[in-house]
Formats: sequence, C-alpha cells, structure tokens
Amino acid sequence: MNTPQQHPTLAGNTVGALVESGAQCLAAAGVSFGHGTTNAHDEATWLVLWRLGLPLDSDLSDAPDSMKNQPVAPADQALVATLFEERIRTRKPAAYLTQEAWLQGVPFYVDERAIVPRSFIAELLVDGGADEYLSDRTRQVLDLCTGNGSLAVLAAMAWPEVAVTGADISPDALAVARINVDKHGLQDRIQLQLSDGLAALPGPWDLILCNPPYVNAASMAALPTEYRAEPELALAGGNDGMDFVRQLFAAAPACMSEDAVIILEIGNERAHFEAAFPQLPVFWLDTSAGEDQVLLVSAIALRHWLKSQEIL
Repeated sequence: MNTPQQHPTLAGNTVGALVESGAQCLAAAGVSFGHGTTNAHDEATWLVLWRLGLPLDSDLSDAPDSMKNQPVAPADQALVATLFEERIRTRKPAAYLTQEAWLQGVPFYVDERAIVPRSFIAELLVDGGADEYLSDRTRQVLDLCTGNGSLAVLAAMAWPEVAVTGADISPDALAVARINVDKHGLQDRIQLQLSDGLAALPGPWDLILCNPPYVNAASMAALPTEYRAEPELALAGGNDGMDFVRQLFAAAPACMSEDAVIILEIGNERAHFEAAFPQLPVFWLDTSAGEDQVLLVSAIALRHWLKSQEIL
C-alpha cells in the first residue's frame, strides 16, 4: 500500500521568501518542467508573481531588495500556497493552471484543449532568423498544427505583408487559437482552418511552418505526468515519431509554390528523421537548443526527392 507523499509547507511572508520556499516545494515533490520553465526556481517565480498579480517579466535574481522584500498579506500567502499545492497534486503544467503561456515575450491563452506552446520556430520568427528564406513573392503563410495559434500570431506580427492561415486537426485546439487571434487583434490577418494535415489546404503556400506531433513511441511511454496532461494527438508521432512528417512530405509539393519552403520542428528526433529520409537534402537551422531541433526543406528538394522515391 502506497503512503501518500508528504509535501513541504510553503512558508514566507515576502515575495522573495515565497519564491524560495515554493522552489524547494517543487523540487522536493519531483515535479517535471519544460512547459515554459526549465527549473524549480523559475517556475516558482512564475507561479508566485502570477498569483500576486505582479509583472511576469520580473527577474527576482536581479530584482532590487524592495521587490524581493515586498510583504505579502496572509490571505495572499494562502492563495499562493494553494496554487503550489495544485501544481504538485495534479502534475498539470503551470500554464494550464494560469491559463497563460509566454512565447518570445508574447502572452498567449492556453488550456487543456491545446498543447502548451514552446516551439523553437518562435525564435526564428521573432529574431528574424527565418527572414532570409522568404522572398518578395512570399504572401501565403501556413502554420500547420497550429495548436493554440501562437506561431500563426508571431508570424503575422513578424511579417505584416503576408496572410497567415493557422490549421489543425483538432476543433478544440482551433477554439483556443481563435481566442489568441482575437486577443492580439489579428482577425483580419489570420484565418483558421480545420484540416487533417494538408487535406483541406490546397494552397499554394509560400511558406509552411510546422511543429507537428513527433514524439516516438518509446519516448511517449516514458513521458512525465505533466506531458500526459497535454492532448496526445499533439505529441505522438508513431513508432519513430515520423508518421505525420511522412504524410506532410508526400502531400506538400502539390500544395507549395515554386520556391516555397517548409520550416519544420522535430525536437530530439533528428536521428529518426535522418533514418526516415536519408536522401532528402535539408538545412538545419540554429536555435537556442542548437542545430538539431528545426530544419528547412524546399519545395524543389521535396519534388526531386519524391521523384527519386517513385512517389510522383
């Protein structure tokens, strides 16, 4: 018979003390991170600041003593403690508890209907890393597997001259994406489309952004509880993680303009990608996670590759 796990009691009557105590609680409880933060201290900071209604861009490690020593009333201390208890008890990602996720400094609504946004493609959109792969003829941009719509929103913000379509197989995810399109006032710039892959998206597209389900079966079986709180449809990519990518590459050339490109995120699956597509020339893009997470493939390369595979 399992004994219920005991969690440390959250303590402290200042902002800084609550963060330190909260970080200790999270670490002691063995929660998993990766949905906006990578460690207990950053997640504790997020939860405390959000619950107290303080600016979420505050870095308490560099904050003046006046902020760290800001007193917290007993009633607010109790609210913070309840939030930490829920995070530990439910093992839900913090973003689902706050219903807010930040990507490249931009806030997005999120709930359990959509995956928590964390794409490295966002870096390329915001810092201009993807600009060189566009041409003066780039007008139609597709964010395939849009989830909560964050990449579609960032693309529309980055390139005011393009029209963006966010597409997903999940009506629930598209409902969340609608909230974010409206939240950022981009109703006239972003269309949302229900589609199984490219089935309802004939294009032609000048640029396809895609952060698809790519987690391989073995990794899916070992996922921490926090990741299992997310829609499995948005994560599971089959035995080697490449099921969706195979379908995408088979269908994409017919839906792309002549000099179009796909920017595709495949996470930690580079070895599986290269095993599945050994003769396909791609260009690996540099992100904060290195050069193994995001790749670019051109429509021209895909068409030649498909011919070599006797698919066309």
